[in-house]
Amino acid sequence: MSLRLETDKESGVAVLTLDRPTRLNAIDLATAAELSATWRALRFDDTVRAVVLTGAGGRAFSTGLDRDAVVPQPSSPYSQDDPLIAIGPKSNDLWKPVIAAVAGMACGGAFYLLGECDFVIADETAAFFDPHTSYGMVSAYESVLMAQRMPYGEVARMVLMGNAERLGVRRAYELGLVSEVTPAGEALTAAVRCATVVAGYPTEGVQGSVRALWAAKEAARERGFGQAPHLISLGNLPDERQAELFADRGRGAPRMR
Repeated sequence: MSLRLETDKESGVAVLTLDRPTRLNAIDLATAAELSATWRALRFDDTVRAVVLTGAGGRAFSTGLDRDAVVPQPSSPYSQDDPLIAIGPKSNDLWKPVIAAVAGMACGGAFYLLGECDFVIADETAAFFDPHTSYGMVSAYESVLMAQRMPYGEVARMVLMGNAERLGVRRAYELGLVSEVTPAGEALTAAVRCATVVAGYPTEGVQGSVRALWAAKEAARERGFGQAPHLISLGNLPDERQAELFADRGRGAPRMR
């Protein structure tokens, strides 16, 4: 198992941990399936009224799709399967509040998760970036989700600068991506504290509020997602060329801002 779920029945808070620290909590196909199944199972667990999502190890919340994952694709140019499209809580019809606790790197496919969390708490080690363009890939789904959490120009800069630049936690806080910054190692504690407060309120009102907030973003999200498969199909370099660029990723330290 690459996930760890711990539930405190007294507080009504569950902590869901991406538990692949040796892979920087990158998401392979098995983990993607586990995430979807876990969110759907939490819909039926009335002892859980709020969820905190975090990553193990401290080096990364998640670095997105595992580069070793083999993703089978249909032969039709009109069909493309995205392995991360259903890894978030909202995609699995879970309307219990989900708070992210971020330490270390959060990049690329991690935005599928952060984009569906209700708010983000991060410690001072957190850094956000999107490496797609550096590897000859289109940032489509990730861009759509981040454009709903940050100003357009800031999302564009993060996407287009790729591996050359990372968004530090203080700047992420200024932009509204992060709602609270904690000292190193304390994001999870702060997120659990918030989740405990929320879990103590009447659940119908809380879940209705989550659903209403998400409804405000759904139309733009669905329109952006509708274009994403075609843009990816047209814009991505062949897998072999992507792998070559990925192998060169260590050249030059990224600038932090």
